[in-house]
Amino acid sequence: MVGILLLLVAIVGTVGGVKGVETGGGQGVALIRIEGVIVAGKSGFSMFGGDVTGSDDIVDQIDQAIGDKSAKAILLRVNSPGGSAAGSQEIYGAINRAKKARKAVVVSMADVAASGGYYVSCPADVIFADPATMTGSIGVIMMHENMAGLMSKIGVQTETIKSGKLKDMGQPTGPLSDEARQVMTAMINQVFAQFVQAVAEGRKMDRAEVLALADGRVYTGEQAKQNGLIDELGGMHEALAEAGKRAGITGTPTTKEYGAPSWLKRLFGSSGTQQRAVTAIGGLLYDDIAARLVRGALEPGAATAPRTQGDM
Repeated sequence: MVGILLLLVAIVGTVGGVKGVETGGGQGVALIRIEGVIVAGKSGFSMFGGDVTGSDDIVDQIDQAIGDKSAKAILLRVNSPGGSAAGSQEIYGAINRAKKARKAVVVSMADVAASGGYYVSCPADVIFADPATMTGSIGVIMMHENMAGLMSKIGVQTETIKSGKLKDMGQPTGPLSDEARQVMTAMINQVFAQFVQAVAEGRKMDRAEVLALADGRVYTGEQAKQNGLIDELGGMHEALAEAGKRAGITGTPTTKEYGAPSWLKRLFGSSGTQQRAVTAIGGLLYDDIAARLVRGALEPGAATAPRTQGDM
């Protein structure tokens, strides 16, 4: 009986592949979901850690939708507190390719579309958010945790052999040097400037307008509309109707969902090898603590991504 059950789950698990799943007949809109933390790489899921959206998969889905003649427009459903700077930029670029290919792109923001979640949304033709959606959080953060005091108390000593004086920059074994702090600040400022420029171009706003809003705070959907960060208040229904309208679809448009997660993946979770650490010590992110605070405010006790050493 267990074997039969697993076989059935595996068969059902094949439904919802990247080729898309039709939810009705007629002219359709490609539905692509960006859920959970954004990473540069492959998507994953853990029953304990939640969704991880990889830019590789989202870019592939957008490119497939561009080439799909039955997909008259693209609807992005964004429910993400942000994540990787590079991953967000890759998705941003794919959305711009879709627009150049004359595919209308509409975003529907869910609970959270903050930081990197806002970055991937801002180039869309139209952005919808619910009045209580948490969005914005335009900013970049890099953390350094000095655990030297704790390590001393428990008797842990470290000895570092390095090829350059800044090779251990960001390690939790001691305080930052002045030079390391300057290097990190320069990196933060550069990526922040990229973020501001992307918002200005995507939203067709003056850079000064964006800078006035880019102090890292989150905005409700209602506040975001007042400040020009989104276009309309509404949910998936309104966003889908707008996508159909912009694509010239007569009648009620149907959705064709790309990258729908399989039941097998949802049941057992994905292997850890496909999930790249996002909340990394010394990692360059659009959100980190700020995004997790937003998620925690909406979902008390929600699991967060593991804290691990960042990639080289």
